[in-house]
This record gives sequence, structure tokens and C-alpha cells, in this order.
Amino acid sequence: MPIEKVDKIWMNGKFVDWDDAKIHVLSHVVHYGTSWFEGLRCYDTKKGSAVFQLEAHIRRLIDSAKIYRTELPYSLEQLSEAALETIRINKVKECYVRPVAYRGYGDMGVNPLGCPVDVAIAIWRWGAYLGAEALEAGIDVCTSTWHRPMPGTFPSMAKAGGNYLNSQLIKLEALANGYEEGIALSAMGTVSEGSGENVFVVRDGIIYTAPYSSALLPGITRSSILTIAKKLGFTVIETEIPREMLYIADEVFFAGTAAELTPIRSVDKIVVGKGMAGEVTKALQKAFFDVVRNANDPYHWLTFV
Repeated sequence: MPIEKVDKIWMNGKFVDWDDAKIHVLSHVVHYGTSWFEGLRCYDTKKGSAVFQLEAHIRRLIDSAKIYRTELPYSLEQLSEAALETIRINKVKECYVRPVAYRGYGDMGVNPLGCPVDVAIAIWRWGAYLGAEALEAGIDVCTSTWHRPMPGTFPSMAKAGGNYLNSQLIKLEALANGYEEGIALSAMGTVSEGSGENVFVVRDGIIYTAPYSSALLPGITRSSILTIAKKLGFTVIETEIPREMLYIADEVFFAGTAAELTPIRSVDKIVVGKGMAGEVTKALQKAFFDVVRNANDPYHWLTFV
């Protein structure tokens, strides 16, 4: 989906014009993938523009850098306010928000310590990640031949730029074979996550999702859906999920900031349930969108711009 320009991008505490937001080609991040980023949505709710789970996302950004022995030069409060100010200065009501921290221009070599830690925040208008119709009709996915990493290889709990080379392979393989998305398995062959989304499986009204030990990112939307599901009275089980459970599930859906709640209608050309959003998925979608669209927010997840 092409990016639509806005006026300003926040870089290291200052706003610069969109076309001037540049880095040096010898920045460490270009060569070694040393970046940490987040994806947030600002919704045009019935009560005004509001960012969903702002503090949780910024905290994860800071945590991701910390895992890689990197301290960001801005606090959670400073980055949160910078994100809000970036939305305000660009005068948009609804957008995607991308904070990114990265090792910039300095020394060259694997050791990143001689390179500065730079931070930028960009926003742009963005619709449904997997297509607006996908929220109801669902999408066709495959299980990828690319697996998520073994424990002790690289940290799956960090949302780091270099980690997403694996995600790109999963996505590219899926697209090359005619699917909209792929589901990666863990190194042990159990269900992990999509290229950029967490996975939920529904069987006999019970909701299952994989634990962090299955090499998945601790999704903010994932956590929110777990909270909503429990409030709605659903039984939720975090457990290792065999691949074949995807084939016999009543419902399967993705959850993520970009994907929101997207049902999966088939896996490896095996139809899931009735081949469209199921009743559990619809109930969760309704409750989720009631928060982000209507601003009926008993969880205090919204930060108004």
C-alpha cells in the first residue's frame, strides 16, 4: 500500500519536512538492521481522534531496544507526547503512527556502540492492512516453510528491524503462492504467528493462542483481545498449538495493530469453519471496534490527541 505523504516527521526532537527526513547511507541500521520500531493506530472516534494503547506501544519500543543493550535518549513520556504532537502538527484525524529508533552514522562494524541512537516518529494515512473486505470475508493463508527462530538465536520478544527479515520471507513466500499471508511455525513445529500478526484459534467456543515461548512477538492487540475475550465470558487458553489444529478449527483469526481482527477463511486451501468470520470472531470484532471507533473504552486504552 503506497504511503501518502504528510507535512512533518519528528526526528530527534525536531520536526522536519517529509522529504528532508533522511539518514546517511553508512548508518549502522542500513548494514546491520539495528532498529526498533512500533506501529500504532490513531482512530477518528466518535469522541475525537485517539491513539490506541499509546503507552503500551512506547513501553514495548523501549523494551525492545533494552533487549539489544540499547538505551533510548527519550523517556516514555517524551516519546508519547512526541507521537501525539506529530499527529497534531500534520492535522490528521486518523492515521498509522510509526516510531522508530535506530543506530545512526558513526563507526562501521558489527559493534554498534560507536554509533548514535536516533529516534524518529512518522505518521501517514492507512486503511485496512489486509483489505477492508477481509475484516468480514476473511483471507486465505498458508503455513510457511520458514519457521520462527530457535530459542537463543535472536530475541522474538523484541520488535527489531533485523528480526523482520524472517517476516519478509514468510510474506513473500505466501504472496508468491497466491495467499494473502503466511503463518509461521515455531522451531518445534507448533503454531507461532503471521508475518506481522498474532494468531488465534477457536474450537468449540474456546479461544486458543500460542504462548511467548512459541517465538512470537508480545502483541499489544493480542493482549487487548485476551482482555476483551475474558470480559465477554470466553474461555481463553494460552498453549502450544499443533499445526493440524488450524485445519480443524471452527475459526482462526489474526490480531495486530495493522491487521486489527482479520478472520482467516482457509489455511493451506483447507476451509476454516464456514469460510468466513465466525461468531466468536464477530463478537470480538464488535467489542474491539466499539472501543476504537465509538470510544466506549472501559479499559482506558485510548489517549485523545
